[in-house]
Amino acid sequence: MTSPPTIVLASGNSSKLREIREILGPLPVRVLGLGDLAPVREPLEDGLTFADNARLKALHYARATGHWCLADDSGLVVDALGGAPGVHSARYARDEFDREVDRRTQAGANNARLLRELAGVGPERRTARFVCHLALADRDRVLLEASGSVEGIITDSPRGEGGFGYDPLFLVPEAGLTAAEMTPDRKNALSHRGKAVRAFARMLADLLGRS
Repeated sequence: MTSPPTIVLASGNSSKLREIREILGPLPVRVLGLGDLAPVREPLEDGLTFADNARLKALHYARATGHWCLADDSGLVVDALGGAPGVHSARYARDEFDREVDRRTQAGANNARLLRELAGVGPERRTARFVCHLALADRDRVLLEASGSVEGIITDSPRGEGGFGYDPLFLVPEAGLTAAEMTPDRKNALSHRGKAVRAFARMLADLLGRS
């Protein structure tokens, strides 16, 4: 019996890996994270868009590991900030923490900066969206791409203990909850990454069916 193809997720984020594994679970693929493999040097994420960064990461890690690689670039786009933090979402408060600090500390610094930047901005102007772009690549080319987004409002203080990143500040009006207050299943159903991964899963099923 042929073993299922391996897809490496270009991330060390265990929460992100869990989300993607849950959605791709019905497909005949094995999904590994970077933590499951020998260390690989990170690429310079210097793209101007989420799509640029997803493509360059997918190609970089596919060439380094020899496996298909799925990379995402995701971030928060806040209208009142002219689209910031955007592609710099993970490093929005970069000058305020050391490179080696854990993700929770980084997220706390990023969230604190976002609240400072929006101080005095009324709720009607705190509109924002999470955006996710996915790219699957082999050593030579990008095979598939998918995107997803979800509209929301930035709260004036954190709410909820779940999720990661900006989730405690991102209120989804249709749910009446921040992303950090949702169960994993509810979040996957509504989130930008959930939408992108489900679209990607349909494309991947077609690709596997043709191979």
